[in-house]
Amino acid sequence: MTQDALITQILTQTKVIALVGWSPKPDRPSHRVAAYLAARGYRVLPVNPGQAGVVTAWGEVVRAALSDITEPVDMVDIFRAPAEVGAVVDEAIAHLSGPRAIWMQLGVVNDAAAHAARAAGLDVVMNRCPAIEIPRLGL
Repeated sequence: MTQDALITQILTQTKVIALVGWSPKPDRPSHRVAAYLAARGYRVLPVNPGQAGVVTAWGEVVRAALSDITEPVDMVDIFRAPAEVGAVVDEAIAHLSGPRAIWMQLGVVNDAAAHAARAAGLDVVMNRCPAIEIPRLGL
């Protein structure tokens, strides 16, 4: 499967996205991407320990960690430093129900975490942004 075909499959099958590293600041990329995805009809579950339980975004209470999410998640979108991605992937594998994909944002590449996710049966996209890929692919 080509990278574009994989991205298309992920973005067309995904309904619920856990967005790790979400910021309440509108000028931050994680906030803008989350807003774009929510406007496109995805359910976005923001994850940020500093904002957990206090802030809501798009009708969703901000969670402190992936382990605080009790409903099934299709995709985990990661806005974290590459060195922190392994822990996020491990938590997604251990605690989430039903994730099919790990998505690492622009500038986020962690081959070891990608290998672990693939070994757990998850699809992986690195160094891409869904807010760029959706219009590029005409989705």
